[in-house]
Amino acid sequence: MKKGKWNAITDVPNVKVGHVTLDEELPNEGAIRTGVTAILPHAGNLFEQKVPAASFILNGFGKTVGLIQVDELGVLESPIMLTNTFSVAQVLQGTLDYMLAQNKTIADTTSSLNIVVGECNDSYLNSMREMKVQAHHAIEAIQLAATGPVEQGAIGAGKGMICYEVKGGIGSSSRLVAHESTTYTVGVLTLTNFGKSSECKINDWLQSNGFDQYEATFPTKEEVEKPDGSVIIIVATDAPVNERQLKRFAKRSAIGLGRTGTSVHNGSGDIIIAFSNGYTIPHSADDMTISPALLRDEHPIMNDLFKAVVEATEEAVYQSLLHAETTTGRDGRVIEKCILEKK
Repeated sequence: MKKGKWNAITDVPNVKVGHVTLDEELPNEGAIRTGVTAILPHAGNLFEQKVPAASFILNGFGKTVGLIQVDELGVLESPIMLTNTFSVAQVLQGTLDYMLAQNKTIADTTSSLNIVVGECNDSYLNSMREMKVQAHHAIEAIQLAATGPVEQGAIGAGKGMICYEVKGGIGSSSRLVAHESTTYTVGVLTLTNFGKSSECKINDWLQSNGFDQYEATFPTKEEVEKPDGSVIIIVATDAPVNERQLKRFAKRSAIGLGRTGTSVHNGSGDIIIAFSNGYTIPHSADDMTISPALLRDEHPIMNDLFKAVVEATEEAVYQSLLHAETTTGRDGRVIEKCILEKK
C-alpha cells in the first residue's frame, strides 16, 4: 500500500512525536542508555478535546499505566508516554505536572486525569536501577514533540532496547487508504525490545517489498542472555472510527507483529494502543448526546484500513532495526546493529 510523506506515525495529521535521550557513563562500568518518547494525538488541549482510543493486550508481562480507564471509557486524554520499566512512575509524574499546568480545572472544578504510560525493560544495556529518568524529562519530551519526520532507532525510550538480538528501539511507518475522493492515513510507532534473531523475517519482507537486492545480516555472536523483552505498539489514524473499531485495529496490529517472526515469548509484554483523531470528544458540553459520523464496519474501506494497520506495524518493527546503531552499554556489553548489505 502507499506510504505517507514521512512513512511515519506523524503522517496522520496533527500527530506529534518527541524524544528525550539519556546517554551517560557511570562509575564501575555503569551506563545510562535510556530515555522518554511522547506521542501526542493532536496539537490541541488533549484533556479538553479527547480522542477515541482502545488497547489490546497480546501478552500482559508489562507495567503500563492508564489502560483500564482507556478501555472502560474509550477515550484518551493525555499524551502516550514510553520509557523503561523502572521509570514509569517518574514519567507519570512529569506528564501529570505538564497536564495540570495546562488545565487549571483538573481535580478542581472538573474530574481527575488519566495518563497513559508504557514501558520496556532496557536493563541489559542500561543501568536501570539508577533510575536516571526524571519527571522533567517527560515534560521535555512533550514540549519537543513535533510533526514531520520521526527520529528512529536508538533514540528516546528506544535508546537501550534490543530487538531480535540486535539493536532495536523506535520504529515507525504509515499507509494511505483511499476510497473515491477520500484518503485516510494509518500510522504506527513501535518500541521494540523482543525476539530471537533466528525468528526474524526481515529478509522475507525485503524480498517481497522491492528490496530484493539487499540482505539483512545479524552479527555472529552468542545468544544474548536477557529477559524476554517487550514491544509497545501505537496505532494512529484520522479515519473516523470509535473505540470498538479501534480495538479491532489493535488486534490486527498483532498480525503485523507476528509477520516479523515473533512467537510472543512468555516474559514479553506485547501491548497495543490505538487512537483516532478523526474527531474529538469535548470534555464539557451542554448537549446530552454526541453523534460523530463513523465508518460503517461493512464498508470495503474497513478491510483496507485493517491491511494498512498490519503493513505499517510490520514495517515499523523493521524500521526500528534499520535505523538503530551499535550501542555499548553497562558492563561493556555491546549490541550490534542489523547490517543491510547489497547481495
